[in-house]
Amino acid sequence: MKEMNIRALSTAHSLTVFWEKQPEDSGAYSVSVNGGERLSCKSTHCQLDALLPETAYTVTVFCGDAPLGRLTARTQKPRRRLNVRSFGAKGDGKSMDRAALQAAIDACTEADEVYLPAGVYLTGALKMHSHMALYLDEGAVLQGSCETADYLPRIPSRFEGVEQECYSSVLNLGELDHRAGSNCRDVLIYGKGKIASGGQPLASAFIAQETERLREYLAENAALVATCQRPDTIPGRVRPRLINLSNCENVRISGLTLENGASWNVHMIYSRGIVTDHCVFRSEGVWNGDGWDPDSSEDCTLFACRFYTGDDAVAIKSGKNPEGNLINRPTRRIRIFDCFSDFGHGIVIGSEMSGGVEDVKIWDCDLGKAMQGFEIKATSKRGGFVRNVQLIDCTVARVLMHAVPYNNDGVPAPTQPVIENCRFDRVRILGRSLDHDHITTVCPAIELEGFEQPGHEIRSVEFHDCVLAEGNRGVYLSRCEKIVFDNLKNE
Repeated sequence: MKEMNIRALSTAHSLTVFWEKQPEDSGAYSVSVNGGERLSCKSTHCQLDALLPETAYTVTVFCGDAPLGRLTARTQKPRRRLNVRSFGAKGDGKSMDRAALQAAIDACTEADEVYLPAGVYLTGALKMHSHMALYLDEGAVLQGSCETADYLPRIPSRFEGVEQECYSSVLNLGELDHRAGSNCRDVLIYGKGKIASGGQPLASAFIAQETERLREYLAENAALVATCQRPDTIPGRVRPRLINLSNCENVRISGLTLENGASWNVHMIYSRGIVTDHCVFRSEGVWNGDGWDPDSSEDCTLFACRFYTGDDAVAIKSGKNPEGNLINRPTRRIRIFDCFSDFGHGIVIGSEMSGGVEDVKIWDCDLGKAMQGFEIKATSKRGGFVRNVQLIDCTVARVLMHAVPYNNDGVPAPTQPVIENCRFDRVRILGRSLDHDHITTVCPAIELEGFEQPGHEIRSVEFHDCVLAEGNRGVYLSRCEKIVFDNLKNE
């Protein structure tokens, strides 16, 4: 049995069990606990509730009648709740609760969890620490303010592949250091509530403020500004995220609505073991409103989440030339499954991928309503690589691998990027592209366009038992080699 592919996450009264899908799996999964009656599972995860705390449970996962794997996991000891109202938080949506919330966080030990009952808790930036939990009850909203001063101090961070000082996020975990491992670990952020910020109005306020601060620099570097995607690209890079995780390990974000960060919503940098599950991401209308961005990070898992984003639902990154090539920290072992994208670009690798991206596996995801679907993008300057990517049993708007002209400043890497070894099994591809006004355009279902430098063609991409939806514009290949179509069908 493949025990390495099965994991369990625990609270005091529940276990969340999940496992990897293989192309040969029938999809008929079931789970037994302590050898008892099997429970059927619709996907590669299940929730076991009403368990006893501090108790070991043996869970066996079956695919059909064959045992897939077994593990023994232990539920946690119940945590003592630190109600933020006892620290002076009002939760009325008008009073600034930042100091009270931070006091509760600072007081939280490994045996506690900070507890937010129903209410709207207005805050600025908060700093979390290792070995703690934060629980938002149903009706609880942790609401970031619309005042830029509430997100001070600026902290070392990374945005669009470049390390720089940015404003603090609503929740901040860890200290950025690309030369080191984790310095914040074992954190649980969960519940039934919402973490939100000011969205595009707050983003615009940061950009206006930073544009004024950099007025002379921007005027003196007009040629550089002209190469950017937008005139406010450079000042926009200081915007905070909703949740920022730097050099973190073993962090779980579960059950929450994550809404309207001033840029990306969940951003993990130089981190490992980050799990996000059963969350809803909303950021439509926010420029750079990404949902979930693993950046030079490893062993990160996303499942059972829904996305309504203004940009990429998921953006897998690893730095930008030349800094990303020098830091050279790849993003590895990313697992994404049972996710749905109602709007936004879908699941994207790049364009900041100079440190490399490898071993990405995606299954049972519906990206048919995304603007792009599945995309690998870079620029000819990036260097680096994307390799060993697999999609199984997904629906996507399109499959796109190509160079993009934007976010292209920086000293070029010695060689162009390498994109190779990608596999698609039983993927339905619509051949549709959606714009920000929700207008649909028919496009090639599969579009692969490699780089001009010899040896940097897109190579070794396989499509097995995939289906192209009716009305698509077919397949477009340029500068590619070793592309395999095995039983490609048109509806």
